[in-house]
Formats: sequence, structure tokens, C-alpha cells
Amino acid sequence: MTEHYSDEDLFFKFISQFKFNENNLDYSVLDKHKIVLQTMSSIGNSGIHVFDLNRRQIVYFSSNFGKLLGYKPSDYEASGHQFFYEKIHPEDIAKLNIYGVSVTKIFNNFSIEEKLSHKSISEYRMINTQGKYVRLIEQYQVLELDKAGQIWLMIGIVDLSANQEEYSGIKTQLLNFKTGNIYPIETPQKMEFELTKREIEVLRLVKDGLLSKEISSKLSISLHTVNTHRQRFLEKLGANNSFEAVTFASKYGLLG
Repeated sequence: MTEHYSDEDLFFKFISQFKFNENNLDYSVLDKHKIVLQTMSSIGNSGIHVFDLNRRQIVYFSSNFGKLLGYKPSDYEASGHQFFYEKIHPEDIAKLNIYGVSVTKIFNNFSIEEKLSHKSISEYRMINTQGKYVRLIEQYQVLELDKAGQIWLMIGIVDLSANQEEYSGIKTQLLNFKTGNIYPIETPQKMEFELTKREIEVLRLVKDGLLSKEISSKLSISLHTVNTHRQRFLEKLGANNSFEAVTFASKYGLLG
């Protein structure tokens, strides 16, 4: 039986390809940021959180995060940020995860200077204590890079949108806050993973049930090359085995 993977699962599978050297990450900077961020959230009445790509989780959210929607800290102290994730409109969750992959890929391909001068801006719906969905606006940008210039910590700042008129769907755009240029991000039809043509070809044959030795013969390439391609598409898809890789790739149309 084919196992179902949610768009949230696929987002976390995607970012699992980011590899960090823990010895090069100074987590003391996070403690310093928390002090400043809590002050910022109190002054601006904004919800602020920090996402850690190394640990693949929210590692901080401001104590007033739920105030925008009428929630008290006691409402979410047990479940943490998961409480808020579950309050997002069901129609918006999948798109947010897909946009998350797109935005992360864009940032990852930027130069260091570009990574530090761009932010993504998204609008989506979340339910408040009155049971009504309200529109939020969230800005996401790099907080810290690792020593290799790879994205490490991302900061998200959430506010009520000034526009609470009839909702027309998720909106995401990329802003260069140094130049003022704004680039809309179109809704992706599928998650896109950067597999090479040969990796896709090998993955298709794996899906067809061929063993590495048979793939080697069929494509006239060495067994070592086949196994290298297999290892690479596992890493890129964040899959633990070939079955998972075929499942992820099939779901998102990568195999045609």
C-alpha cells in the first residue's frame, strides 16, 4: 500500500538536504536574538518566531504570539507553535508549504549579499478565538547564515493584514528591501526538486522494479554510477529509501 505524505512532510523532507556542521553553529547568538526579538514583538505588537533549518523546527516564538488572534499563553504553552499551525485555514496550509519550498530554494541560490537583502511576504488565513478566519501578513527573512554562507536561522514576523476584505487566496512575493524591487511568486503547480535528467531516468527504472545491475545494463553505465545516482536522488528528496523516493517523486509529478 502506498503511504500518503502531506505537503508539510514534503517540505521537511526537502529541507533535510541542507547539511550543517554543528561545530560551526554558535547557538549563543540565538539567545542574544531572543532578547531583542521579544522587545520588538512587544513594541510592534507583532508575533515573531525563528525557524532553525539545522534542527528543522521553530526554536523561538514571542510570548505574545497569540495575542493577534485573542489567544492567551496558557492556550498554547503545552503544544507550542504547533497550536498556531493547526489554526491556519486548511486550504492555505498546503500552499504555504509549497511556497516554503520555492522561497527556500530561491534564497539558497542567492549570493550571501542577496540572502541578507531579501524577504518573502505572504498573506494567509488563521482562525481567531471567535471562530472567524482573519487575514495575516507574514514577513520571512534570513536571521543568521552558517560559516559557509548557508541559510541557518530564518525570522518570521506576523501581523494582522490591513486588508480584511474578501479573501482571494494565498499571496506571496519577494522583496529586495535595499532596492525596493518586488517580485511576485507564482503558485507552483508542484513541488520542484532539482533532479538531473539521468537521476529521473534511474528513478523511473527503480519505480519499474529494476535492480541496480539491470539499470546499469539498460543504460550502459557502470553499477557504481547507478548507485551514485540513487544516493543523490535519495538525498535531494530527503527519502530514507527508494520506495519513499518513488512515492515523493510520483506525488509531485517528477516522473511524468
